[in-house]
Amino acid sequence: APPGKNPAPAAAKKKAAPAPKEGAARKEEAAPKEEAAPAPVPATEEPPAPEHPPEQPPAPTDEPAPIPTEAGAEAAPVPAEGSPAPPAEPPAPAPEPKLEKPKEEPPSCPLSLAVEEVSENSFTLTWKAPEQMGRAGLDGYVVEICKDGSSDWKAVNQEPFLSTRYTIPNLSSGDKIHARVVAVSASGTSVPAALEQPVLIREILQLPKIRMPRHLRETYIRRVGDAVNIMIPFQGKPQPEVSWTKGGQPLDTSRVNIRTTARDTIFYIRQAQRADSGKYELTVQINGAEDKATLDIQVVEPPGPPQNLKMVDVWGFNVALEWTPPVDNGNSEIKGYRVQKSDKKSGKWFTVLERCTRTSCTISDLIIGNTYSFRVFSENICGLSDSAAVASGVAYIEKTKTTYQPEKIPQRDMMEPPKFTQPLTDRTTTRGYSTHLFCSVRGFPQPKIIWLKNQMEIREDPKYIALIDQGVCSLEIRKPGPFDGGVYTCKAVNPLGEASVDCRLDVK
Repeated sequence: APPGKNPAPAAAKKKAAPAPKEGAARKEEAAPKEEAAPAPVPATEEPPAPEHPPEQPPAPTDEPAPIPTEAGAEAAPVPAEGSPAPPAEPPAPAPEPKLEKPKEEPPSCPLSLAVEEVSENSFTLTWKAPEQMGRAGLDGYVVEICKDGSSDWKAVNQEPFLSTRYTIPNLSSGDKIHARVVAVSASGTSVPAALEQPVLIREILQLPKIRMPRHLRETYIRRVGDAVNIMIPFQGKPQPEVSWTKGGQPLDTSRVNIRTTARDTIFYIRQAQRADSGKYELTVQINGAEDKATLDIQVVEPPGPPQNLKMVDVWGFNVALEWTPPVDNGNSEIKGYRVQKSDKKSGKWFTVLERCTRTSCTISDLIIGNTYSFRVFSENICGLSDSAAVASGVAYIEKTKTTYQPEKIPQRDMMEPPKFTQPLTDRTTTRGYSTHLFCSVRGFPQPKIIWLKNQMEIREDPKYIALIDQGVCSLEIRKPGPFDGGVYTCKAVNPLGEASVDCRLDVK
């Protein structure tokens, strides 16, 4: 009876913990051994002990090795059937790394890392997103700091964040802290963007700021030989560090003098030369926080004269000139050219064109019989060239003989027989009310108009008034009576023929 009771609780224990994996299963296998030890020592319990050990060796080969209960016995054939799986596993992992390798593109380094603000126990960093995010996209940024003199970098934030501004708190005043930022994505981590100089943790009462005057925000132009004296104010507490560079290099102190006070910096050149032209960078810095400004200076002088001036053609009252730009533009863009002419009789020069933007022109309205010379100046922002290009040779305006030939106009035969363009129309009028009959005729010579009533010519009768104007013929019948009705005819006659139209008039 006792040996029969022992396997029952063991089976109950095994049923209560089917969830654990291999490790738990092995512990369960070990558990029956321990139970077997305190139980009575009859030989009946020893046979199950050797049964478990043979089951343990196959356990590592097949994952669901523990099969102590009946449920386990049913699970055993499943791994046995899945035993051919090992040959299927090698091809599965092989293609996966091949597909993942080309996708592993970590993001590029964050850009423009700078210190925005420093206080007595923290400082704030700002930066810009990297140019390349990688195919997996950007998970965020991790900020790391390290004390000056140490190489132990520590991450400030545990989880990546997507903001491009971060304040590092809980720092000790007086410490010098190095900082860097890395971009993190599923495909990897970028190269860190680090500050060039450590940040001194102390309170900045006022951030550095350059107050660039308005007229210096554009190109500052001076003539060769002029003095350059520029004062640029700035602010910042404690006292900021001020530095000047040109093209990233320190200034030539033999040419440029710099004097800096607590509130401004003075840039001075005694006699400017064209070599002094360029962009000068001003930097005002306090413990990693800085402000920059650029001063663009252009030293100019008058340009050289145009080249290869020549007269291309002379015709009538006109002269065509051509030239090429000057060899030296005076370190400034050529604004145009001034063209002048001189009459041999007076010897004086007169401006014909100002700021001609092309390298050719035509001069017109010259006087017949005069001889002219021409010259051209080039002009830039500094003014006209010191000398002019003079055309070789002169232009003599000759008098040309012209004869007027009137245009021959063919004579047209205008003769035309009479022709009515608008006939008479039948009318009905009321007794005692005057009425008019109208028609229009054309012909050349102008035809003679004859009016007839019932084929009888109407002569000088005060009852009828006949008129013709611009070919329009009209007959007025004044206060007609019943006997004035009938057929009226208008006849036009000229030497080439005649034409007629008629109409009926009813008087009621």
